[in-house]
Amino acid sequence: MLIKAGIIITSDKGACGNRIDRSGPAIRKILEERNFSIVGYQIIPDEKETIKKTLIQFSENVKCDLIITSGGTGLSPRDVTPEATQEIIDRVVPGFAEAMRIKSLDSTPYAMISRGICGIYQETLILNLPGSPKGAVECLTIVLPAIPHALDKLKGDQSDCEINHGL
Repeated sequence: MLIKAGIIITSDKGACGNRIDRSGPAIRKILEERNFSIVGYQIIPDEKETIKKTLIQFSENVKCDLIITSGGTGLSPRDVTPEATQEIIDRVVPGFAEAMRIKSLDSTPYAMISRGICGIYQETLILNLPGSPKGAVECLTIVLPAIPHALDKLKGDQSDCEINHGL
């Protein structure tokens, strides 16, 4: 299955051209190396309504199967990506965010203050990643193996989820 992905970078400085986006290209590279089709890419300010509208547009109009956000998941007053995501998703998929935080703790104690969430809007899986290039790459790499299976299930695959461990 060809997976259509969108990348949304939430950054006030990036949106107005005061910071070069390094997370987006790093995310794009990883996804393209695994044959995901990047069908949307946008840098937007840390504004809840803008984030919500962009997530909905990428899902409904661009028809993304997967939306990766990067940025806005910390504790700063302007970090509102999780709140925007929470307001539009139909269901939370907590395992993705839990895995990212747990595994990232091996690299940095700051992983425990990441507030990113993951969930489903209609038939689109949305993953909030940290804004730092290192954190975004690390977190995406952690969850990447489960994404195709999650999307198959989201699209209606009724086959068993069993993994054969040689038993």
